[in-house]
Parts: sequence; structure tokens; C-alpha cells
Amino acid sequence: MTEHDKAQIIEIMNLYALALDAHQWDLFDRVFAEDVVAEFGPAGAAWKGLAEFKRSFAEFHETLDGHQHTMMGHLVHVDGDRAHAFSYGNWLLIREAAEGGPTWEGTGWYDDVLVRGEQGWRIQHRVCRLMSWKGNPSVPEPNREHNPDMQLNVLRRHSEDGRIEFLKAIGAR
Repeated sequence: MTEHDKAQIIEIMNLYALALDAHQWDLFDRVFAEDVVAEFGPAGAAWKGLAEFKRSFAEFHETLDGHQHTMMGHLVHVDGDRAHAFSYGNWLLIREAAEGGPTWEGTGWYDDVLVRGEQGWRIQHRVCRLMSWKGNPSVPEPNREHNPDMQLNVLRRHSEDGRIEFLKAIGAR
């Protein structure tokens, strides 16, 4: 692994949050592989393929008055043209019309598998899980295929069950 590879991967992980919050859906092309599989527990859905993922995320986020996503704690392991990354995230969603208050905040984690292609690194498989939340649960209300899963996902349990790809990649038990 070169530091350049690591920096590129962290850059696209952070670009995801900016693209999402700025509603710049074409920037997802710089973040995700065309054949991405995106499993988002907080959204209660999984998507196969970049076009469907972009369409659905745009549709959901357009219903909000605002949102902010923060990515942090990046860990990266590169093995040739394949990499694994792990990061934490915070999400603030705002919907002024939501009965019961306009905000919902969540925290969670991302477990990513990346591939290097002609255009550089792209996330090919993303798993996002919710760790905690507070606020009004009607803010991220269901919208077509979105059916938010408010169940909490303790990282330790996923680790014990062997479900964290990053930990497998670095040889952790």
C-alpha cells in the first residue's frame, strides 16, 4: 500500500459526504463503482448498481430540508487493486414539516470494499450500519423503498459474528 493509495481512498470516502449534502449526484460516479452494492441499514434498503443507488438517494434526500454527513476515523488496507476501508459517520437530517420536531441525528459505521480501475479507486461494496440515534424518528420517514431501520448495530457483535470485511482483510479474528 502506498500513502498515495490511502490518500485517494480517504478522499473518495469524504467526497461521498460532500456529494450527498450538496446534492451533486454525479459525484457519486467518482466514489462508487458502476456495479456497486450498497447496503444501508439506516435507510432500510440495499441497492445494486450505481444508477439505481443514485436515483434512490436523490429521491430520499430531496424530501429533506437539509442534512449534514461527517466521515471520520478512516482505516484503509490495500492489497493490490483491491482495498478495504472502515470509517465512522454522523448524520444530521432536517425536515421542518415533520410532526414532533425537525431533526434526527444518527451515528454509525461504514465497512467498504474498493477496487482500483482505470478511473482510480471506487467503492464496490458498502455496508452502512446505525449505531445510535436521537431526535424525531419521523424525520427520516419511509419514502418508497426507504424504510429506515432504527435498530442499533453494536460493532463488537458484528465483529464477533465475523461480519466486518475490514477486520477480515487485516487478519483480525
